[in-house]
Amino acid sequence: MSMSHDQPPSGSEVPYLELLARGAAADAYERPVLVARADGAPPGTLAALETAKTHALRVRAELEGRRRREAELSALYETAHDLAGLRDLDAVLAAIVQRARSLLGTEVAYLSLNDPVAGDTYMRVTEGSVSARFQQLRLGMGEGLGGLVAQTARPYATESYFDDPRFQHTWTIDSGVRDEGLVAILGVPLTLGSQVIGVLFAADRRARVFEREQIALLGSFAAHAAVAIDTANLLAETRSALAELEKANEIIRDRSGVIERASEVHDRLTELVLRGGGVHDVAGAVSEVLDGNVEFTEADGEPAGTDGHAVRRGDDWVVSVSAGGELLGALVLHGHPDLDPVDQRTLERAAMVTSLLLLARRSAGEAEQRVRGELLDDLLDAPDRDPRLLRERAARLRADLDAPHVVLAARIEAPRAATVERESADRRRLWSAASHLAATGHGLAAARDGGTVLLLPLGSGDSAAALARRTAKHLGGALREPVTVGASGPVDAPAAHPGAVAGAYEEARRCVDALRLLGRCGEGAAAEDFGFLGLLLADSRDGRSGGAIERFVRRTIGEVIEYDRRRGTDLVRTLDAYFACGMSPARTKDALHVHVNTVAQRLERIGRLLGADWQSPERALEVQLALRLHGLSAAITH
Repeated sequence: MSMSHDQPPSGSEVPYLELLARGAAADAYERPVLVARADGAPPGTLAALETAKTHALRVRAELEGRRRREAELSALYETAHDLAGLRDLDAVLAAIVQRARSLLGTEVAYLSLNDPVAGDTYMRVTEGSVSARFQQLRLGMGEGLGGLVAQTARPYATESYFDDPRFQHTWTIDSGVRDEGLVAILGVPLTLGSQVIGVLFAADRRARVFEREQIALLGSFAAHAAVAIDTANLLAETRSALAELEKANEIIRDRSGVIERASEVHDRLTELVLRGGGVHDVAGAVSEVLDGNVEFTEADGEPAGTDGHAVRRGDDWVVSVSAGGELLGALVLHGHPDLDPVDQRTLERAAMVTSLLLLARRSAGEAEQRVRGELLDDLLDAPDRDPRLLRERAARLRADLDAPHVVLAARIEAPRAATVERESADRRRLWSAASHLAATGHGLAAARDGGTVLLLPLGSGDSAAALARRTAKHLGGALREPVTVGASGPVDAPAAHPGAVAGAYEEARRCVDALRLLGRCGEGAAAEDFGFLGLLLADSRDGRSGGAIERFVRRTIGEVIEYDRRRGTDLVRTLDAYFACGMSPARTKDALHVHVNTVAQRLERIGRLLGADWQSPERALEVQLALRLHGLSAAITH
């Protein structure tokens, strides 16, 4: 629905602009088309209305998404403000539960706390509950969804509680849940240090799947609730100390100073969040309060404090900044080894606020990531695009497609037993991390072929191989999973030669296949890293490298390959297993699951095909290299 500022909207756009202006429901956008069709409007007018409707619905969806994100951040900011001026713990916890229920759109939200004396957990605050039995419910450790969350310190969600066998169902708990009419339940732990003190819940009286973003959002509210309880406990401890330790005035003054610093940093962080400050503003504010030097570092693959808790490393204190299980970076306090527990929590709370700011920035950047992916898709799939238009689109993304670039193919190495859902989630996490890397590096990224493809600029004096290794380390560190990255050779001026990008991508994919075949998953490499094997991986535009490899393989083990092809035998696999098992027939028969006599008969046949000296050191080395090239060539071809 874009138009110039000096031109009025066309007739097809006017009704939709009016619908957008008054915030009409989605089904109202069908009416202009239906009215025009009923009035006998020509096809051109109907087509224009349909196009305008599509654009208007897209704008409406974007506005609704932004309003939802603004509401989430506003609620988190308000909660942080409540904590900064904490007066009544019950009021703060009630506000957190109410806001969690509102933002997640659930019918019920509630918070339970552990009772260390009784050894169970009990309801502390409820919102939307109508059952007295449910409001007075107590859960034993490990019982029900809440008991399991409290015992394991991990979030759990179920779309149908009574049909979910993961939880220990008891008559008391099931009766209370049934009395309340709950079906779908999400619970996240409230933790102080390594101790779980309770659980925050959101629940519906109908089946519902909770998304990862909703789980992360409820976890943020749980962190606020834990901070509120912790702060209230600290205030109680201080009051007790003032009443009981009359002779320890110096100690009391020191502790009061620490608490004042904690309150000060709460105020400062709240002010920063409300006025739209950034990550480095948070680091600067905490530096002043803690009288030290605090800096934010990007994720480098080495986790800092576990689960957002500060740990000491030499004379520094480090706390991880993470969200939804993804490591985003760390806050590092330099040269301040003697940090008391309250100041440690101050650093931890600053890390929590930093993660919220990064999440907000990521939400705003998702639209830009999609645009980057569309531009890279056009470079790969439509080499006849106008170079001038490609340059203009790239300039809006702060990318220079007239500079040398490298195409990189990245794949996350999921466990063999991973489910389809796990693989899909891993691919989304890889795309998200790669898009962030591309945005900060003035490049492009897109999801493709079960992995991710990146187009990154190649700096002066840099190499494709070094860029591949850095990318594999960065992505693997951000995801805490091995990520294998293959790189093409340099592509000069992709905007001027968009057709070269697709060929470079194929070369990068061959490098990934080679790394995985050679057992080097989680590494990064370019064709130049493979030496002789690199001839197979490079873009052989002159047609020579592929022929040399093929002739070497045919000359060395061609008779065995041809025998397998004609007879349908398995001599190549037997030969490969034989060398892999240290040339031991006994271990080879175990690897192939056949009788040792079968192995002996196959080796005898191989000897007749290759010659009696095929196991000599010189011949064996050639045969092993030919086997590896044959397998690598087959993997790349398919």
